[in-house]
Amino acid sequence: MSRSAASRANRRGEPPPSPEPLPSPALDSHTHLDIVLGERPADGEHGEWADDDAVDAEIAAAVAVNVPRLVQVGVDVASSRWSAALAERHPNVLAAVALHPNEAGAGAAIDDALAEIDRLAALPRVRAVGETGLDRFRTGPEGWAAQEASFREHVRIAKRHGSALVIHDRDAHEEILRVLDDEGAPEHTVFHCFSGDAVFAKACVERGFVLSFAGTLTFGNAGHLREAAALAPVGQLLVETDSPFLTPAPYRGRPNASRLVPHTVRALADVTGVQLEELCAHLTANAERVFGSW
Repeated sequence: MSRSAASRANRRGEPPPSPEPLPSPALDSHTHLDIVLGERPADGEHGEWADDDAVDAEIAAAVAVNVPRLVQVGVDVASSRWSAALAERHPNVLAAVALHPNEAGAGAAIDDALAEIDRLAALPRVRAVGETGLDRFRTGPEGWAAQEASFREHVRIAKRHGSALVIHDRDAHEEILRVLDDEGAPEHTVFHCFSGDAVFAKACVERGFVLSFAGTLTFGNAGHLREAAALAPVGQLLVETDSPFLTPAPYRGRPNASRLVPHTVRALADVTGVQLEELCAHLTANAERVFGSW
């Protein structure tokens, strides 16, 4: 399934209602507002997907449930430019920029594209390079070498700018650790939508990496994720939506949005045994340590 097709599939059905607000501010450490609000044209370029008012309304809905901080994430040159521009305009948003590993595996990680990611990473409201990494699920073996080369270059870009690194890891746990150990990971490295088990979580935590949990934490078949989250120090945890994907229970399969992140925060509090208000404070502090102040 292409990313545009996946975005259409994740926007079927009625948007879920907003949950009860959190008792203290938290954040969405990984969202794709451009996909939430718009459609990728057939030529793969950005169109006029949503006006500023629609974007501002989406962010305001998150603020209303005490989620006032968002990290908007790019997956190609066009969406990375859009993300950087949104972060420059909107005080609640910081940006991450990158070529997604599946884009890299399809040949998008050409020199000019990587140079543009490097340029964008230097902007003051761009605080992370990602999502980058490896995907052995959607990209076949013919694209793996290109993925790894792109991943290595993104690691270097993040280190050059002193930025956080946001990792997409699908069916590639050991390969990603190999690359990070080889290149030397940036000071702040985040495993977006952490998908490993407790053994892999331990390997990441020991290296100082941050584990970011999405709505998958709430899925009935995700016991391995709950075990992983339970063993991670609270200072190495983040929460995200990856919206419009991975909508948390009880709304799995319906459109996701940053305003739904309280479902995952509450699930994480249950798993870790940390009181909800205290967990929100830790998540905020962790985000500010990783991405800097909003």
